[in-house]
Amino acid sequence: MNNNRIDYERINHLIIRQQEREQAMEKELKKGMYTYQHPYVVINPYFVNPLTSMILFETEEEQAVTITVKGKETKGDITHTFKASKTHILPVLGLYPEYNNTVMISLSKGGCHSVTIQTESIKDMPYQADYIRTTSEYMDGQLMFVTPAGDSLAGGYDYHGDCRWHLVEPFIFDLKQAKNGHILIGSNRLLDMPYYTAGVCEMDLVGKLYTEYRIPGGYHHDQFEMEDGNLLILTQEKNAKTTEDECVLVDRNTGAILKTWDFKKVLPQTAGKSGSWSEHDWFHNNAIWYDKRTHSITLSGRHQDVVINIDFETGNLNWILGDPTGWPADMVEKYFFTPVNQEEFDWQYEQHACMMLPDGDIMLFDNGHWRGKEKECYRLNQDNFSRGVRYRIDTENRTIKQIWQFGKERKNDFFSSYISNVEYYRDGHYLVHSGGMGYNHGVTCEELPVYMNLDDSECTLKSITVEVMEGEVVYEMHLPSNYYRAEKMKLYKDETHETFGLGRVVGSLGVTGEFETEVPATATGELLPSWCMAKLTEEDDRILFKAKFKKGQLVMFQLEKADDPEEIHRYFISTSAKRFLAMCSGTFLPKDDREVTLNVDKEGLCGVFDVRVIIDDIKYETGIQIRI
Repeated sequence: MNNNRIDYERINHLIIRQQEREQAMEKELKKGMYTYQHPYVVINPYFVNPLTSMILFETEEEQAVTITVKGKETKGDITHTFKASKTHILPVLGLYPEYNNTVMISLSKGGCHSVTIQTESIKDMPYQADYIRTTSEYMDGQLMFVTPAGDSLAGGYDYHGDCRWHLVEPFIFDLKQAKNGHILIGSNRLLDMPYYTAGVCEMDLVGKLYTEYRIPGGYHHDQFEMEDGNLLILTQEKNAKTTEDECVLVDRNTGAILKTWDFKKVLPQTAGKSGSWSEHDWFHNNAIWYDKRTHSITLSGRHQDVVINIDFETGNLNWILGDPTGWPADMVEKYFFTPVNQEEFDWQYEQHACMMLPDGDIMLFDNGHWRGKEKECYRLNQDNFSRGVRYRIDTENRTIKQIWQFGKERKNDFFSSYISNVEYYRDGHYLVHSGGMGYNHGVTCEELPVYMNLDDSECTLKSITVEVMEGEVVYEMHLPSNYYRAEKMKLYKDETHETFGLGRVVGSLGVTGEFETEVPATATGELLPSWCMAKLTEEDDRILFKAKFKKGQLVMFQLEKADDPEEIHRYFISTSAKRFLAMCSGTFLPKDDREVTLNVDKEGLCGVFDVRVIIDDIKYETGIQIRI
């Protein structure tokens, strides 16, 4: 590190860097020297997925081309046929990591050739599942995709438990396949701790970004594609005192926010507290589902142990599903349900991944954390259970019946205190993903697994993904890490990779809140001390500052306008140790708790600014000037 100033880097958005890579590939292809027998091969063409490549060549006449990635056994072959063309730009999906892969190229009018693609090792990810029980016939070419909750990033696993897809950038939270074959997933750009990112990205499985939908309050947990293509995205008001308590409807074309739902206007913030409730994170909305039949939105509030349903147009509350303990009597009478089969019924606690089924039933993952509303009734994790559960509700008579569950019978061997999901394929065919399991010296851990000392070999993480059909387990996979959600998909879906072209960054990050009070400090002209190990990264739309400070130090990051000493923008940096009661993705947690990250969005700023940092009562120079 250069001790004379902090490290500084100016980087382009990933979308720009991907376009530059495409232009380089296109330029090389136009040289006219590549045929199917001597193709141009680019590994990891979009920088984020090293288990993909691009094969490019030309033919004299239009031909369809079939690509086959050879499996380690025949059942592991992954094949896709591309439409006829003279210019062939073919994404190759399903390579094995750290392996000399064979890829067959077959032309529709005759001709076949094989190429070998050597992939490199990938850091901190399981190459193979610890345990898998299924068949290649059942999976039918599909992979089980999992998204991050800790150090291991997103991956996709085949019928044999081999990793055949992997992202090396921290795209997090829910992964859903859109109607156009692309996927929707959280941005890899962190806005604020612990896991609020710039928005939602639309990308293909090769790793190309088509659009980043930026949200001022940041994105977390979940999103839902509406029938018209617009997106429901979970967020919060920017710079507010509370978090994870808003949802927005985003225009798919422009990124504009069309509608906002504020849950503080729907629910009392201090009612029905779960064991993880806090004033700041009072609701902790971790799932969203739109139901066309009732034109309503269903939401999961982990920190009130409830699933709620609101009217799409008015935002008015329709019903509340959960243990009514701790709620006002008038709300219990008006909105809650009464079980009709008490002996076969359990309420859900700190649930995730709620959805409304075609017949109106509610399905969700019941984490069961605490499994009670009063402290004297709390249950230890090692004595607890998690499960997938399906409830049938009668909204007229306000009754509820439990009609299916999976997981309770496995007791704490299936327990996840956080994250996890369910999927509905049809009646009797379900996925249940228990993604947040943790063991401390062989015993289910009582803390959130992401907080365990993973340097201790006796502290281990685990996730179990199960599919049940007509009461029988037809799929089960164990991975040695925590994963937020699981989703089964094919690698290829029609023409999911479009022609080359620049992606879009739409929406807005908004204006970062400032500290309004001037902090007295002596400007000595000294450079920021090297022990801070500070780094400043500038992007098109924001400034990212990372450094290390001692706990309890007063630290202020300042942008001081070069030609106007009166214009100073102050951003307070907290150096207090933070421990979040909910940590649905520990992907961005620093290994050193002295490390801090500050995000300053450029919106609202204009001019040339000197970057200075106050530590306690001294103002330090950085030697960096930024033009916005």
